[in-house]
Amino acid sequence: MEEIEQDVNTKPLTWKQYLVVASLLFGLFFGAGNLIFPIHLGQMSGANWGIATIGFLITAVLLPLCAVLAISASHAKGVFDIGRPLGPKFALVFMVLIHLTLGPLFATPRTASISFSVGLQPVLPQKLAKPGLLIFSAIFFILAFIISYEQSTILDSIGRILNPIFLILLFVIFLMAFCSPMGAAKHQPVTAAYQSAPFFNGFLEGYNTMDALAGLAFGYTIVSAVRQLGKTSAKSNAKVTARAGVLATGAIGIIYIILIWLGSTTLNHYKISPDGGTVFNQIVTYYLGNIGHALLATLVTLTCLTTAVGLIAAFAQDFHRSFSKVSYHAWLGIMTFASFLTANCGLDTIISWSTPMLMFIYPIAMVLIILSITASWFDHDPIVYFWVVVFTVIPAIFDMIASFPPVISQMHWALQVRAFQLKILPFAAIGMDWIIPALIGLIIGLACHFYRKAKLAK
Repeated sequence: MEEIEQDVNTKPLTWKQYLVVASLLFGLFFGAGNLIFPIHLGQMSGANWGIATIGFLITAVLLPLCAVLAISASHAKGVFDIGRPLGPKFALVFMVLIHLTLGPLFATPRTASISFSVGLQPVLPQKLAKPGLLIFSAIFFILAFIISYEQSTILDSIGRILNPIFLILLFVIFLMAFCSPMGAAKHQPVTAAYQSAPFFNGFLEGYNTMDALAGLAFGYTIVSAVRQLGKTSAKSNAKVTARAGVLATGAIGIIYIILIWLGSTTLNHYKISPDGGTVFNQIVTYYLGNIGHALLATLVTLTCLTTAVGLIAAFAQDFHRSFSKVSYHAWLGIMTFASFLTANCGLDTIISWSTPMLMFIYPIAMVLIILSITASWFDHDPIVYFWVVVFTVIPAIFDMIASFPPVISQMHWALQVRAFQLKILPFAAIGMDWIIPALIGLIIGLACHFYRKAKLAK
């Protein structure tokens, strides 16, 4: 890839400019799942919320930052380039899977369905729920399409307008919770799963935010925004991206900690809800009464809209790059309409079918992110990528089968696969059975790399 050696802007960026880029990153990352899943984690973990939070922060904060750094450090122009060391066919399949997960199948439709179910559905009669979702999601995605239509306006639209409004609204809720907490988190009951493995369950809960996948998809959008500020050389661009990334993900991490704590304090007043959206609505109603619904609707819609804009734009950019016969704006329209259709399937359906996909694709994405950042240590040798990914894919497939809704996971063949998985693979019961195989693959790959290097040196 070409690398521009000289910056257009040779002056150091101001803190204001860093904050603008960080605000863009914040807005693209912090969306639907970032509100509901931490609160749900708090309810599930109860008194063990602190240990669960550490696991959650690894996959929901540290890993997304690494994903953006992987794009910047490897000079990639999108998800496709992250998978390129394993060949163009693998890279294309990986890119399509990432964008279908973030795009029309799960994450993007979820932004509209959560906005509706948390903000507006509680005040509508039951008979108006479906038509209400239809109308709301149509307006929601029309706005997302308009904002993302011109790529150059993404920075201004998200970073400078929507984020400050969102932060003010969120701060009001946090302030009231701190001044008058519902209960003491350390005295709350703990569900069975979080009694035995709070860290690992928090780690897996971080998958649901999809932020590591989003980091791969958003990475080039961030790099392009930094270029607009005049930092066009690869080295300085990566440096600015890293600094802004630390600011953005650090802020997100603080918000996660507060949300998880907040969720754990609710158990004195409310039962554990099936999703964080319900309890978030309860929290706001508890503190703000009749005006709570309006505030919550505004808060959730703003944060979800910023994420939808980033997802739609990233999808269109990458697919136009790989399938150039279809224009960026055409891909934008396809993505928006498909997401609108999926959103009307309902939030519960979207979440239940997204889990198996995440259990499959997250381990693969994690190892590719780590390999991309450390590739210079093994001379970017594709053989290392090959062995690590091969040994990661097999347990990831097992985890995907086990995570399907009962209509699939309880079938005879699926139960047999699960029994084999639990018997053969360590840590399968907690969904972490890919780690040891991935390490074995890494050892084999590095051995092959250094053997060939030593042989060529003779």
